[in-house]
Amino acid sequence: MFSEELENYSWDEITRRIYAKTPDDAARALAKEHIDIDDFMALISPAASANIEEMAVRSRYYTQQRFGKTISMYIPLYITNSCTNFCVYCGFNHNNPIRRIILNDEEIVEECKAIRRLGPFENLLIVTGENPRDAGVDYLENALRLARPYFSNLTIEVMPLKSEDYYRLTQSGLNGVVCFQETYHRERYKVYHPKGMKSNFEWRLNGFDRMGQAGVHKIGMGVLIGLEEWRTDVTFMAMHLQYLRKKYWKTRYSVNFPRMRPSEGHFQPNVVMSDRELAQTIFAFRLFDHDADISISTRENPHFRDHIATLGATSLSAGSRTEPGGYYTHPQALEQFAVSDERTPAEVEQAIKSLGYEVVWKDWDRIFD
Repeated sequence: MFSEELENYSWDEITRRIYAKTPDDAARALAKEHIDIDDFMALISPAASANIEEMAVRSRYYTQQRFGKTISMYIPLYITNSCTNFCVYCGFNHNNPIRRIILNDEEIVEECKAIRRLGPFENLLIVTGENPRDAGVDYLENALRLARPYFSNLTIEVMPLKSEDYYRLTQSGLNGVVCFQETYHRERYKVYHPKGMKSNFEWRLNGFDRMGQAGVHKIGMGVLIGLEEWRTDVTFMAMHLQYLRKKYWKTRYSVNFPRMRPSEGHFQPNVVMSDRELAQTIFAFRLFDHDADISISTRENPHFRDHIATLGATSLSAGSRTEPGGYYTHPQALEQFAVSDERTPAEVEQAIKSLGYEVVWKDWDRIFD
């Protein structure tokens, strides 16, 4: 399990190593076709800020070499905001006095139909809060079966599950799982997740191993930018990705770098990542892993998303509603975070095409499952 690997590293020592990197270290890393963790630290360090243009060129080259000039489209569907956790930064925090919604069968189907009317989406991300009693594995399995007739590729972003439960869901139409570790800082993790299921650091961290053991086709990873020193967090995520690739080599992987946005809890980020720093991180990850899918959600503004689509990103969401039932059933429910890119899917598609890129709505078919 990766929790055992993590014991070999010190947060403070990794942070020190990152900030000790020099411009020469960054230049040496850029001279390599394949970089290691030490090189990655050099490329996300402040010392590499002067090399960002060269990093962008290399990132574009490797992305086009692996993915061509394509951008895959996906859309999230929130089916419940019911949650037993107390994450201090999240609008779904159990203490927040909001109306809790758990979509029933008819409402889930209506949401799927509404999404299909928005555009030819085939990649659906089903999102829930963490409530195993009222929205557990049975509920998720049923939601997958309801959504399957409308979408070719189904991914979930839900509470960490047992390996046998992940496997069970793969038999009901599940293709991928997204999970954000939020932060790899073991001690500070407890501050942000004081109680509830999510307070168990190891259980969440080792969820990725359980996904791999279950044979999940695609695993998505991410840290929440705004909690702790982001350079250290993304370095640990790179280590984690490297570990997973070696152990579960049949699985595809994606990475995401969500920057904190306002939520009902009014939590203010402890650290701020600029657009330039986010771009630097994306470029460094592309140089570190030429095959990883890099996903950019509607948390980011249109200007940034349009530019990064040609430099390293491979998938974008569009038309997103981050409230349960937000497409048809409950359009005024509380959203989990504020959307920054409010363009319609058609407008996002046109912007991508104007850059000379092809929009891919479907890259998976049940015949291959």
